[in-house]
Amino acid sequence: MRFADNSPAHHSTKIRVARAIISALLCISVCISAPVAQSQSQSQNAAIDAPKRDTHGISVANMDPAVKPGEDFNEYTNGAWIKRTEIPPDRGRVAIFSSLDDISNKRTAGLIEEAAKSNAPAGSAANKIAALYNSYMDEAAIEAKGVAPLRPHLDAIAAIRDKRELARALGESLRSDVDALNNTNFHTNNLFGLWVAPGFSDSDHYTAYLLQGGLQLPDREYYLGDNDRMRDIRTKYRAHISNILKLTGFTDTDARAGRIFELEHAIAEKHISLADSEDIHKANNTWKQSDFTANAPGLDWTEYFRGAGLDKQPSLIVWQPTAFAGESALVAATSLDTWKDWLAFHLIETYAAVLPNGFNDERFAFFGKVLSGTPEQRPRWQRGVDLVNNLLGDAVGQIYAQRYFPPEAKAELQAMVTNIIASFRKRIDVLPWMDPKTKAEAQAKLTTLYVGIGYPETWHDYSAYEVNADDIFGNLWRGNLFEYHRDVARLGLPVDRKEWSMTPQTVNAVNLPLQNALNFPAAILQPPFFDPKAPAAANYGAIGAIIGHEISHTFDTEGSAFDSKGRVRNWWTPTDLAHFDASTAKLAAQYDTYKPFPDISVNGKQTLAENIADVAGISAAYDGYRVSLEGKTAPTQDGFSGDQQFFIAFGQNWGSKSREAALRRQVMTDPHAPAQFRAATVRNIDAWYSAFDVQPGEKLYLAPPDRVRIW
Repeated sequence: MRFADNSPAHHSTKIRVARAIISALLCISVCISAPVAQSQSQSQNAAIDAPKRDTHGISVANMDPAVKPGEDFNEYTNGAWIKRTEIPPDRGRVAIFSSLDDISNKRTAGLIEEAAKSNAPAGSAANKIAALYNSYMDEAAIEAKGVAPLRPHLDAIAAIRDKRELARALGESLRSDVDALNNTNFHTNNLFGLWVAPGFSDSDHYTAYLLQGGLQLPDREYYLGDNDRMRDIRTKYRAHISNILKLTGFTDTDARAGRIFELEHAIAEKHISLADSEDIHKANNTWKQSDFTANAPGLDWTEYFRGAGLDKQPSLIVWQPTAFAGESALVAATSLDTWKDWLAFHLIETYAAVLPNGFNDERFAFFGKVLSGTPEQRPRWQRGVDLVNNLLGDAVGQIYAQRYFPPEAKAELQAMVTNIIASFRKRIDVLPWMDPKTKAEAQAKLTTLYVGIGYPETWHDYSAYEVNADDIFGNLWRGNLFEYHRDVARLGLPVDRKEWSMTPQTVNAVNLPLQNALNFPAAILQPPFFDPKAPAAANYGAIGAIIGHEISHTFDTEGSAFDSKGRVRNWWTPTDLAHFDASTAKLAAQYDTYKPFPDISVNGKQTLAENIADVAGISAAYDGYRVSLEGKTAPTQDGFSGDQQFFIAFGQNWGSKSREAALRRQVMTDPHAPAQFRAATVRNIDAWYSAFDVQPGEKLYLAPPDRVRIW
């Protein structure tokens, strides 16, 4: 479970290549700001107002002292930054995280440029980095080839003769482009998505999870939402489908677009919501191969699994059984020609970013401008950096870690982790509502927890991935298949509990519940989140709360279902579980009241796991900070006490500014609450009230019985 949804696609897990690359190359998220082989002046539109770091510690220059902390803690801690920051035209959102994205990507761009100049031996990592980047940057070659790279694949779709061959083609399109728990990505535009991870019941071996899919729009609500905004998006989406087909040379594109849309609409009606998808108890459904025909008739599952290369897999875990039954029935009920058009359109969409600019521009016009409100697309070099990060992330990351993450930083972070884990242990020990047996199980999870800091202990092997400097379409096609085949080959093998889900150049952090592990990449372990020269109060409030957040995912609504070995097992007494459920329901209700716009509210159930982690994380980080003082009084900064610095640093983690379309999309499709509401987490912490003398009547004030205390 990621710490934040604020970052470009290379922050995605390494196994989510296909979906992540599309977002990266079309710039639907936060962007980077330093060109490869271009002058800085050529990329001014990508620059943002980074946090003002005139001192080591909290950024007073980013605050608005005219706002009372108890009225709006986000404005109090970030108000000046919000006022002076403009969202660049090539972004849907900017955040304090963006300054680190900029730094990380400047460095990554430099590493790619070095590789391009190194004349590295053929087949080496440096050679592949250079060849991949150069193949994307060669626009003339891409334009000259036109749609020719697509043609063999489109011809294969056109040649499908019956539903049996359709099933095989649908199986051949399966990719490992979803990740339900680590990076919380439930979306694939293929009919279904594959996630390979430790098994729910057998966490010692990799198993196959299948998730619902089939939609191009981000979520079912875009198809089913009954309001003018959603209806307008759907109208523009139909036009987009027609335009993409027209660019490829199809005829009768409006009629085809109508049928494709109606099929996707029917699929959306079969999908379950994101909030329900996050309930792992509903996801724990093991089906043998023979169960698919019985439980989800309509699709020729034998041919589907043969096409997917999964016909030897004895069983799979089906995450959303009702969606599988519904989508399988649609395969039988919908005409073959409609499915063939759907396959063709989805194929073109997946590879639009490496086709001539007309395709890329059309896709950005809809997904960038309409869905995210982003006026301009990022420069091509930036999209090229994201492509390399997605397809060769560890190859770049290994160099990045050696260059930019010193051993001293790792040692200091390890000490902070030790303190915060110790704080969790103490908090568990004194919980008045928890049975000793349940406490022992919780302590066992902390004992076996693996915490990776900076970079992985083993690196991804790309030797089997063929990269050619004159074949960007083939590079992307082979890259998607390379990751898929790697994952399928791991099925049934022993789990590497120390495997990472993020690259070192990623500005984020993650909890891996099936491995009982955490990853803190090097790129997030720097100012403003971690500064070796800053007071402990600021470091514990910033990176400490992030560390606490990820540790606490071990005990959130999802993590609490896993034992110390990563197995799904109920280790709670009924009374303990009832208390936990009541506390988390109270937190969900709190977030249900937050409204970024008058007509839309945060979904407390959908964001619950992340909100629990925020509350528990800041609580444990605060305890760890107090322990680090060893009884001494914390030094002041600009008149702020140590406790005030701690909470201000936490609030400044969440400085953010979004376009309306991007924020609406986040509320509907992301398990993280918008940043301004995450800053308000402090209203549940007793020490915050005394630090800022927050009184009844102020907007954020909660009476002590109403404050959510979980761990």
